[in-house]
Amino acid sequence: MQTYNFCMAFYLSILSVMQLCQAINDKQNVLFIIADDLRTSLGCYGDKSAYSPNIDFLAQQSFVFTNAYSQQALCGPSRTSLLTSRSPHHLNQYDVHQYWRVTAGNFTSLPQFFKEKGYKTISIGKVFHPGKCSNFVDDQPFSWSAQPFHPKTEKFKNAPVCPSVSGSGPSVSIVCPVNTMDQPQQTLPDLESLREAEKYLQNHVQDTSEEPFFMAVGFHKPHIPLKFPQEYLNYHPLDKISLSQMRRRPPKLPSSAWNPWFDLRKRDDINHLNISFPWGAMPDDQALKVKQSYYASVSYIDHLIGKLLQKLDDLKLRNNTIILFTSDHGWSLGEHGEWSKYSNYEVSTQVPLILSVPGTRGRHIKNLVELLDIFPTLVDIVGIEGGVPKCINGYTDIFCTDGRSLKPLFDKTEYKKIVKWRVGAFSQYPRPGDYPSLNPDSDQPHQQDIKVMGYSVRTSRHRYTEWVKFDTKTMTPNWTKVYGSELYDHVIDPNENLNLGDRENLNPLILSFKSMLYKRWST
Repeated sequence: MQTYNFCMAFYLSILSVMQLCQAINDKQNVLFIIADDLRTSLGCYGDKSAYSPNIDFLAQQSFVFTNAYSQQALCGPSRTSLLTSRSPHHLNQYDVHQYWRVTAGNFTSLPQFFKEKGYKTISIGKVFHPGKCSNFVDDQPFSWSAQPFHPKTEKFKNAPVCPSVSGSGPSVSIVCPVNTMDQPQQTLPDLESLREAEKYLQNHVQDTSEEPFFMAVGFHKPHIPLKFPQEYLNYHPLDKISLSQMRRRPPKLPSSAWNPWFDLRKRDDINHLNISFPWGAMPDDQALKVKQSYYASVSYIDHLIGKLLQKLDDLKLRNNTIILFTSDHGWSLGEHGEWSKYSNYEVSTQVPLILSVPGTRGRHIKNLVELLDIFPTLVDIVGIEGGVPKCINGYTDIFCTDGRSLKPLFDKTEYKKIVKWRVGAFSQYPRPGDYPSLNPDSDQPHQQDIKVMGYSVRTSRHRYTEWVKFDTKTMTPNWTKVYGSELYDHVIDPNENLNLGDRENLNPLILSFKSMLYKRWST
């Protein structure tokens, strides 16, 4: 009898291990791709100037969220917010010099959660923002199963390898089409990241005991400098590039709303132009070159993403891999006279968000969504029991979300249960004062220098932004001290050129938006 019991116990333990292994093997892989500073300049988002055939093809088989928004148009805070599913005000992080596990709480990150659930989590390229805001180690060992990979040639990011300015020799410029074979180590960072990702996928299929993967691949482009293989200019002839109609500072734009794009001004090709600070406009001939190079950089990244997806197909991994593609925020291309990110404008906050789920047919989804929603959505799709609970106390709960799963928006069964969806998507941006300055830097103020915060809500029709006094000691806004406001009606003004914030007949509408801002940032 004892022998029988022992044998039965042994059999049950073996069965349990086998069931666990089977459960792990049945899990879908996750490929998370994030671009850097990519606005919705893609064919699948209706941009006729874009050449992005590979992303467009992915979009044909995916759920394309046409109204997705970043919580802050700056790499570090946006990526930390996305990867922890916490709003910047719950992370107390508005610059790239804070590490959330120290300043806010030991929160669970997206890759950390998957790692704890039996996934091998891999980081390639720029996923977490490097430096202080990821503790200089990309949040290792919490988030990743192996040492994160960074391209060796990224150290040449600001090296003088760009075309000369006025015959002065190699430069450190914004516009930087290059011959790849002439570059240091005869390659570029994103090419290195692609090879590393392909290598991991190849090793994955050769190891039959390999657990499912959560692989995050972060491409550096189209972040400045706009360094890319020069052949991608062929897709974007200069005579086909057009500029925004409003390429000067709009007359009713509050001074606190203006970003003076200092990161471009200090580069050789822009510095050479001696553009006045802070309101001076970039000359049209140079603006055309910057815009051309931005689109060429996007086409370059599109090509690399195509190679990565082809590798998935070649290894027969596509049917068991969820693919999510997005960006950390957008980028201004001369609209309103502004360049780069650093604002609450639509072009800076709106991002592409494309989700491919095996076994489902994709479509365009117009509901307002936030990057905060990615964490709970991926957890929901793979079917991890319990999902991610909603944050009640965002500062102390280790595992929760400020977002919400997007699965009900594309799952027919769950869609029927939706009574009410989000009526607004929220963003914010800090300033060191009410007037643009070089020191402190208006575009990227250090946290201790923040004096003004712009709080913004995007609804289905409007965008409303209010610039108010901010206290860095209490990390709270003073809603009674308003430096300026912006109201744009996207039905009549989709490019946000006409600020309606001073129209008295719109006061009831403005008050409703104020109420939305107060509610969002009081919880």
